[in-house]
Amino acid sequence: MKAKIIDFIHHLIIYDYFLFGGIFVLFLLLLVLAIALRHKMAIAVTFVFLAFGVLTVGPIVGYIQLHRYLFKNTIILHEVKALEFTEALLIKGDINNTSKRSFKECTIHAGVYKVSHYKYLDRLYPYLPFKKGSVIVTKPIDPGETAHFKLFVEPFRYAKDYNITIKGECR
Repeated sequence: MKAKIIDFIHHLIIYDYFLFGGIFVLFLLLLVLAIALRHKMAIAVTFVFLAFGVLTVGPIVGYIQLHRYLFKNTIILHEVKALEFTEALLIKGDINNTSKRSFKECTIHAGVYKVSHYKYLDRLYPYLPFKKGSVIVTKPIDPGETAHFKLFVEPFRYAKDYNITIKGECR
């Protein structure tokens, strides 16, 4: 867990600092507004709850949306194959840089989940993969370019129907 936090901090960009600073300034502004309207208790309490809501939810949602916009990519799968002599699942594909920024590295995460024929379980299973795998593509990818990747999910012994979720996180 400590390594993940250190990795997160080391990979922050200038836009992240602007986002977190803007959210903190908005938090302080809402608190000052609540203090200024302290004679109208219902409005003041609403601003206090709104301020703490912005402080807790704002950085998470803002970070996800900012990175989704700045580091937009597309993944194209070419082959998904359960290997015969090895207990592994092979996933081959390409990651395409569709943003305006160059990527230094991309981490591609794949999850394998069950397929049932119940409507509610089929909606739940993509969030609960039973096997996961990831690969890091360290080749720089310029805007409009594509990089090839090969990913193994092992051990993989599942013989029934399955689907795959795949996403790329680039920096």
